[in-house]
Amino acid sequence: MSENTKMSPEKNNKVTAKENRISPGKNFIAGGVGGACCVATGHPLDTIKVRLQTMPKPAPGQPPMFAGTFDCARKTVVNEGFLGLYKGMGAPIAGVMPVFAVCFFGFGLGKKMQQKHPNEELTLLQIFNAGMMAGVFTTVIMTPGERIKCLLQIQQAAGSAATTRYKGPIDCVRQLYKEGGIRSIYRGTCATLLRDVPASGTWFLTYEFLQTMLMPKGKSRSEISPIRTMFAGGMAGVFNWVVAIGPDVLKSRLQTAPQGTYPRGIRDVFRRTLAEEGVTALYRGLTPVMLRAFPANAACFLGFEVAMKMLNWAAPNW
Repeated sequence: MSENTKMSPEKNNKVTAKENRISPGKNFIAGGVGGACCVATGHPLDTIKVRLQTMPKPAPGQPPMFAGTFDCARKTVVNEGFLGLYKGMGAPIAGVMPVFAVCFFGFGLGKKMQQKHPNEELTLLQIFNAGMMAGVFTTVIMTPGERIKCLLQIQQAAGSAATTRYKGPIDCVRQLYKEGGIRSIYRGTCATLLRDVPASGTWFLTYEFLQTMLMPKGKSRSEISPIRTMFAGGMAGVFNWVVAIGPDVLKSRLQTAPQGTYPRGIRDVFRRTLAEEGVTALYRGLTPVMLRAFPANAACFLGFEVAMKMLNWAAPNW
């Protein structure tokens, strides 16, 4: 993004060139740090979101499994302990470094591909396009992690520990591969693309726009305060989920349904969900999503920016 116009042209060019330089190694490490911060901060509410999205439709005259966000949290803690809110965290934690590394690298690469020279200022549409490219890059890694996470999050929601099917992420992968090969592990790829491509574009667009708007006069992007970075990151997370919540409901249902439930994939999930529950079902889990979005994404971008500053200081020419 552009630097403040009050800066001298020489300093502006040097800072801009440095901040537009793509370093896969630095992006890998800083993206992993940001992703770990995001998961650790937001996973409990993600567990609640998935359980609300995938709970079975109640029989006539019967109450739903969960009355809402706080009821789901209470029942989870009572039945499984506080660590029940962290069910399935192993899969996303194991995948955050490559996912966020590829995500931030894809975004930087998308920006570079649209520039005629390193100092060229990108339009908002170009920033959005680069963000969508990042969403495509991450889907290959994200899909199996999301499938495993969702299965582990819901498996004890309706039963006791004795009914647990998967002992952990590795056992989940083993059983999924045994029952359907690599296709079973990657079930929900198109649904993940449908969610992540536009949402990732919105995520980066919001963050970059707010970072530029919040940049103090005479300063560069690297000098923005942590509070402003957290605000920009948190708001990016909120707008990301405004776009992603509907496709995320469909993805969660597809990935956790028994084999053969939706033979036509995401189209069957969409059609059946609207026919049986109406359009409001697409927003199930919205409360925990929004409660999670701001702090988790604020932590993500803060972790990324801090890690990048440390890496730029330790290895400026890497």
